[in-house]
Amino acid sequence: MVHVRTTPPRPVEVAAVFPELAPLARPAVRLHPRPGSPSVGDSSVGGPLLWPAGEPWPHCEDTHLHGDSGFRQSPAEVRLDRHARARRHEDPYGPSFTPEEEAAMERKAAGLAERLDAGPPWPADRPVPLLPVAQLYLRDVPLLRPPAGADLLQVLWCPYDHEPDWKPATALSWRSAASVGDVLATPPEPSEANYPGYVPEPCLLAPEVVTEYPGSLDLSPESREAVGDRSRWQAAGVDLDDSYAEYPAEFYDAGLAEAPGWKVGGWPPWGRTDPYRLYCQVCEARMAPLLTIASFEWDGGTRGWAPREDRAAAHAAAHRAGLSPAQPTRVEVGSADNMQLYVCPASPEHPHADLIQ
Repeated sequence: MVHVRTTPPRPVEVAAVFPELAPLARPAVRLHPRPGSPSVGDSSVGGPLLWPAGEPWPHCEDTHLHGDSGFRQSPAEVRLDRHARARRHEDPYGPSFTPEEEAAMERKAAGLAERLDAGPPWPADRPVPLLPVAQLYLRDVPLLRPPAGADLLQVLWCPYDHEPDWKPATALSWRSAASVGDVLATPPEPSEANYPGYVPEPCLLAPEVVTEYPGSLDLSPESREAVGDRSRWQAAGVDLDDSYAEYPAEFYDAGLAEAPGWKVGGWPPWGRTDPYRLYCQVCEARMAPLLTIASFEWDGGTRGWAPREDRAAAHAAAHRAGLSPAQPTRVEVGSADNMQLYVCPASPEHPHADLIQ
């Protein structure tokens, strides 16, 4: 870990205002990904994985929902395009294209011509190498509950949409880092990604443990009514901002309940649907939140969660498209939503589940 991020104290202590919510407090680990150059020995988002050289790299053989397969950007082209945009932002009077960028455009044109000549099957119709999404070492994220003997979680996905919810298909790999000998130096990459937002930017992490409470949608009807009762806040001496005076539950949800951004554990974010329970396909145990893959670390309503070290950037008037400090990973799932990964608490090796919220 090479950087530090610190969540500001919450403006109100939830358990002091609503003692009935105290038993619902849960720890979460905010990952705070920030662009960097991770190695296989680092916890990361979008970085290289500690993958054994003798173990086959996972591929997706499902049916893929896609448009214009064969004419999308490859992950390497997505990354180069991002770097070119950042370069032009920092130096508006610099060259339109560097020699590296011109060479990449020539390779892309040649590749497109070759695909047209070859015809089907298109890239989406063949087995697709998975892309690394996250690598988490237990030493950095002690909230992980790996199977016996494992201390490393690796998350990958297929960068195409899949039935029934039009989202990447995810895969989990638990392993012992010490058991890995020779490391796969050059994993295969997909020929293309359906969307640039399915290509994570390499990021290092600054894990931080915070305390979360369930969002109002996850509360009982009685507790939901309580957090929406302005008199309860007033009785506790909480001076609500005018924008929340009529809707105190929104203040609770935005600033006090669950933290936004990439995180392990904690309470799940809801909004696309009402909360619903997921159960293990093997043992029928109720599944627990493992990892939140977030499109943004914060937004206009949750800016109060921005780390102290990022406050100036979070409150800046504007940012160039694609260069927001709230989107360091460049990942975007759904319509700027979150992807939630769930695991079986009885056995992390049972099939996991995922959903978009």
